[in-house]
Amino acid sequence: MKRRPLLALVLLSALPARATAPDAAPRVKRVAPPEVPPVTIDGVRYEVLRGARKRDLPQNGGYVVAIDVASGRELWVYRIYEIRYNPALETDVQDRFIVSMRKTLFGGQLDIVDEDRRRFRLDPATRQVQAR
Repeated sequence: MKRRPLLALVLLSALPARATAPDAAPRVKRVAPPEVPPVTIDGVRYEVLRGARKRDLPQNGGYVVAIDVASGRELWVYRIYEIRYNPALETDVQDRFIVSMRKTLFGGQLDIVDEDRRRFRLDPATRQVQAR
């Protein structure tokens, strides 16, 4: 089979040039995770914790915070799943965030879904997590 270098050159020249100027806008590494609405069960509001590393936690995604609705006091922070980082890669591209959280059918537990579509169930009373 005969190669056609001229055709490849023409096709490559039609591609847009990469920005190489020092003042060029930085590339976005990933899309921000969606806002996940809080869920309230028996006077406790459960929220997805964003920016967990700012609190000196070992990973950015995968945490749920329990807040007493009456006082506004934070009761606890719980990690739903562990992210195992590859030290050879940037951590921000390895973060996996919670994208959905809702009450279970009978309302006593939380169904949680992460970016990889993994499903978890949290029992807030015992803080036990089951992979679904």
